[in-house]
Amino acid sequence: MTAGGSRAGAVGGDGPDGGNAPGSSSQERGFVLGREIPPGEQPARLDALEKAVRARTGLRPRVGLVLGSGLGGLADTIQLDTAIPFAELPGWPPTTAPGHAGRLLFGSLSGVPVVAQQGRFHLYEGHSAGFVVQPLLLMQRLGAEIVLLTNAAGGVNAGFAAGTLMLIADHLNQTGRHPLIGANAAELGPRFPDMTAVWDPELRARLHAAASAEGVDLAEGVYACLLGPSYETPAEVRSLRTLGADAVGMSTVPEAIAAHWAGLRVCGISLVTNPGAGVTGAQLSHAEVLAAAEAAGPRLARVIARFVAELGRR
Repeated sequence: MTAGGSRAGAVGGDGPDGGNAPGSSSQERGFVLGREIPPGEQPARLDALEKAVRARTGLRPRVGLVLGSGLGGLADTIQLDTAIPFAELPGWPPTTAPGHAGRLLFGSLSGVPVVAQQGRFHLYEGHSAGFVVQPLLLMQRLGAEIVLLTNAAGGVNAGFAAGTLMLIADHLNQTGRHPLIGANAAELGPRFPDMTAVWDPELRARLHAAASAEGVDLAEGVYACLLGPSYETPAEVRSLRTLGADAVGMSTVPEAIAAHWAGLRVCGISLVTNPGAGVTGAQLSHAEVLAAAEAAGPRLARVIARFVAELGRR
């Protein structure tokens, strides 16, 4: 699998939200596909998003969850308070990626207040990097201190069979895109954030402990994010292996960068749904990805529920 997203050539309108051309409901809501959003514009956008959310729920989450391709079923483990479709929030369109429901879920998991992003925006849908990270910045604005990112990924490490759960220890941003380009917003994060420990060591240890308590094997490795939407070639998989990657996908890294920049503690798990191109010689399909994610989802749900429960005891 790959990760990332291309940027469409749309230009912003003359309104503060970047677009108000007639004839498009998404544009009327202030959304223009592919419009770059520098960090300096995020605070005003987050103000509008926070106001819209607070009109629907007063829940203050402690933990944010991002549920990747085929993993939306993990939402069933949340005691739901409020569900808000993406398209009902200012400046957000529906998601177009298969296997992504496109909702923000507010409720509790293992007694801990959470917000879950059921589906995500991707660069390959034409969104800019600054846009795909807004849900993470919104989670922080609403009160979250920790975010756990999940994704479906292809195995670069030949030892990772389909169904492997891989704790993300580090990442490679191979998209050529970055969510922090442009004027900075010092109230959100520093101009030059350090990336030495994006993937929080203490949270990784807690996830290993949760997996062990549930009897679930949890590998650890480096996640590479590519632009997509095509899957990698065998040569690309070999090159990623040389660079130190263990899994590859089309998401997660821009979110992790922005979340860390904004002061959130970040952890993540990749579900390896298939060996990368050239590892077995088999062709790759998104249907295979979704089926593998659905099959492994219950194991991942147990680990996440235990992890969140232990956070609640701190």
